[in-house]
Amino acid sequence: MQPYVLIVEDEDSLATLLEYNFEKEGYEVGIARDGEEALLLAAERTPDIILMDWMLPKLSGVEACRRLRRREETQTTPIIMLTARGDETDRITGLDYGADDYIVKPFSIPELFARTRALLRRAKPSLLQDVIRQGDIEIDTKAFRVKCGDTPIHLGPTEFRLLDYFIRNPGRVFSREQLLDAVWGRDVYVEARTVDVHVGRLRKALKKNGKTDPIRTVRSAGYAFEA
Repeated sequence: MQPYVLIVEDEDSLATLLEYNFEKEGYEVGIARDGEEALLLAAERTPDIILMDWMLPKLSGVEACRRLRRREETQTTPIIMLTARGDETDRITGLDYGADDYIVKPFSIPELFARTRALLRRAKPSLLQDVIRQGDIEIDTKAFRVKCGDTPIHLGPTEFRLLDYFIRNPGRVFSREQLLDAVWGRDVYVEARTVDVHVGRLRKALKKNGKTDPIRTVRSAGYAFEA
């Protein structure tokens, strides 16, 4: 599963440059042009990491950062503040408002990637791993192989992506809409009930040989993966 980065930047040229480079590195990218839009997008789908410009229309980056930290879903989401303000006082303010790192413009893309990877390794190490294990289920994202104990499990492409997303977020409940955005993509129109079909197929494959069903249905809410 690709890490999802939310880029909050009102300068079109920089937003486009960052989007291009992050997608090239294998990230899934969301773009917000102001602080209020950033809050809306983060509420729709929790990012794995956020790049936040300081000076934004409608709502400043530091205020958006402060509000994100007050939400349970984004309380621990890594946030890198991007700004032309390089004074020590400004850096301290950004960190005090909840930013995890601070990069002064202009910056180099390789340095930004290095800092992004460092924060992701601490916050979500499984996102950067090729082989992930939860309970007796093992998924190899490079070889596209799944095992349950010593038994190989054969999955279709959609079921594989669905399991990959579940296994990286154990215990968390996802609505059908959240799973559609994360697994199918925001630009693809699919009926919400399609999620039920693919979850059913995934369950059937994982329950072979008498294994316990690791996917929990949460009434009126969605699904969760329990290792």
